[in-house]
Amino acid sequence: MKELVMIIRPEALETVKGILDDIGSAGMTISSVMGCGVQRGLNEEGINQIKGFKTNINLLPKIRVEVVVDDKKVEDIITEVRAKIVTGRVGDGKIFIRNIEDAVRIRTGERGNKAL
Repeated sequence: MKELVMIIRPEALETVKGILDDIGSAGMTISSVMGCGVQRGLNEEGINQIKGFKTNINLLPKIRVEVVVDDKKVEDIITEVRAKIVTGRVGDGKIFIRNIEDAVRIRTGERGNKAL
């Protein structure tokens, strides 16, 4: 099992949810987060703005999508996400991939892929 942690633009959320649903993900956790990468929070004009005001804060609104999937689905998800949400601009996001040792469904006690 792998956990995919995707940091994406807010406008890409519905597309990513559709991809995960089509590929057969059993569930996901979504959070609103703030952050920056290599762009340091600069918009295309090079000015930091929050609600129209110039600011020194270099954090931009992003969405964090977390999903645990069977190893076989990882490359399909990555390929689809890249193909469908890429804009070619700085700030498109990142996907982090982690190994998951085990999972337990609390209600039934099922473990591993059955718990997903």
